[in-house]
Amino acid sequence: MQKPNNTDEYIAAFPHDVQTRLQQIREVIKKAVPQAQEVISYAMPAYKLNSVLVYFAGWDKHIGFYPGAGAIAHFKDELAAYKGAKGSVQFPLDEPLPVDLINNIISYRIKEDEALALARRMKKKK
Repeated sequence: MQKPNNTDEYIAAFPHDVQTRLQQIREVIKKAVPQAQEVISYAMPAYKLNSVLVYFAGWDKHIGFYPGAGAIAHFKDELAAYKGAKGSVQFPLDEPLPVDLINNIISYRIKEDEALALARRMKKKK
C-alpha cells in the first residue's frame, strides 16, 4: 500500500467490510477526543494532542489498535481476551468493537500525554 495522505485515503484502500470497521474505530476515537489532531504517522491514522495518543490500522482479520505499552500494561486484564503485543491490541473484525474499553484507554492516554507535556515544560524552565 502506498503511504496515504490522510485517513480518508487510508480507509478507502481497504475492502468495504474493513472500511466499515476502520470508520467505526475512527468515529469512536474522534468522539472520545474531539480536540485531537488526526494525522498519518507510520503510514497509519494517528490522533495527537501534545504527542500521539493512539494509532489504528486495518488488517485482514482484525483492527490493530496502538495506544502504547503503558496503556496496554494498565489495561492488561481488560485486554486479556484479545491478541496483542507490548504496545498494541488486535480487535477481531468478526466481533463488536469494545467501545467502552477504547474510550477508557483513550482517557488514560490523554492523562499520560498531559503529564508528559507538563514534565517537558517543567524541564525547559530549569
